[in-house]
Amino acid sequence: MVHDANCIFCKIVEGQIPASKVYEDDNVLAFLDLSQVTEGHTLVIPKNHVENIFSMTEETASVYFKKMPIIANAIKKAFNVEGVNIINNSGAVSGQTVFHYHMHILPRYGKNDGFDVKWETNTENYTNEHLQKIAKCIENNIIKQ
Repeated sequence: MVHDANCIFCKIVEGQIPASKVYEDDNVLAFLDLSQVTEGHTLVIPKNHVENIFSMTEETASVYFKKMPIIANAIKKAFNVEGVNIINNSGAVSGQTVFHYHMHILPRYGKNDGFDVKWETNTENYTNEHLQKIAKCIENNIIKQ
């Protein structure tokens, strides 16, 4: 297992820092976020130190993401939530503050539950031709297996 000695999440994995664990196996750990933006707010991390989505291997991703529905359904059943937001911030500019890959599962209890997502549309700024150019640029940079 690869760990970063300065990483708070690696220290949780190693048992150096306590956490309120909700799920654990050989590869994945889920525990309550101390901020509890909404009740049941859970962080899910790979046990191996991975900084962000850009450095995650397909193998790690397949093992890690396979556990997300299991944990989300446990939260839904435990708290009878109306939905969840599943959020990842990769890179400082996106708001990542702990540089060990993690997903936030935020249970949603209604419109006034203390969490909100601001989503702005820019539809009027993009023609179909422009969208096709953007799509082609991304497609051209996908590594084929």
